[in-house]
Amino acid sequence: MVDKPLRRLCGWERPGEMPSESTFSRAFAEFAESELPSRVHEAKRTQKERLVGHISRDATAIEAREKPVKVEAPEASKRRRGRPKKGEVVEKKEPRRLERQANMTLAEMLSDLPKHCAVGTKRNAKGHTTSWIGYKLHLDVADGDIPVSGLLTSASLHDSQAAIPLATMTAGRVINLYDLMDSAYDAPEISAKSRALGHVPIIDAHPRNVAGGKAEIKAEARARICAGYELAEDVRYNERTAAERVNARLKDEFGGRNVRVRGHAKVLCHLMFGIVALTVDQLMRLIN
Repeated sequence: MVDKPLRRLCGWERPGEMPSESTFSRAFAEFAESELPSRVHEAKRTQKERLVGHISRDATAIEAREKPVKVEAPEASKRRRGRPKKGEVVEKKEPRRLERQANMTLAEMLSDLPKHCAVGTKRNAKGHTTSWIGYKLHLDVADGDIPVSGLLTSASLHDSQAAIPLATMTAGRVINLYDLMDSAYDAPEISAKSRALGHVPIIDAHPRNVAGGKAEIKAEARARICAGYELAEDVRYNERTAAERVNARLKDEFGGRNVRVRGHAKVLCHLMFGIVALTVDQLMRLIN
């Protein structure tokens, strides 16, 4: 190790005392298999006795150095649209994941989420569509930019699909009042789960759920600006930037942008080590 102070902090006075790269690799594989950093982060119940005002929920792209797994698309129904013919038996559609999650335990919800490497696509703040190969990290962040819960899924999974299991995890770790989410989470099942947990969901409206779509949303926003009126929910929604700041810090300062391992377990282990370090760093900032 070239960095002498760092080597000493890790407990090795001389370079010859350091384990080999293969030893480090085996140790990391054991950490990943046992989910050590995830369990360490969960054990840090620093916010358990504190009433948290807002939980900000968001997802971020995680690029990986591996090939995406090809998944066969389900066969499309050959039946024509419209009323079925007399005597025709129509198969019931399989319930959507959000509908299934309403009757599932946390363990069942987590096992149901895809975790393989895949191709993800999203539209950035400027309206441009970007793609990446890898995974997607879903985080719940408390006031003060403190990560509370995290999930790693396939990059192709829509943000909303991880909202209910993530909310269930967070509810077991902290007590909060408001759940803040962007328009990707605008679904009745997610709002219902938030209320069932005793929270107030504040979710940015998606144009598909508003009569008039984007034009109506923009017109309403302009009218409020002209009237100098701001909803209390809009003021609280501004706190959601906490999740964006944590995602940015994780990538810029704690290794989230430079993932060199492969496979869901090892990638999650790498990211959770960064989240543990970020959590401790943020708590120290708040104390000081």
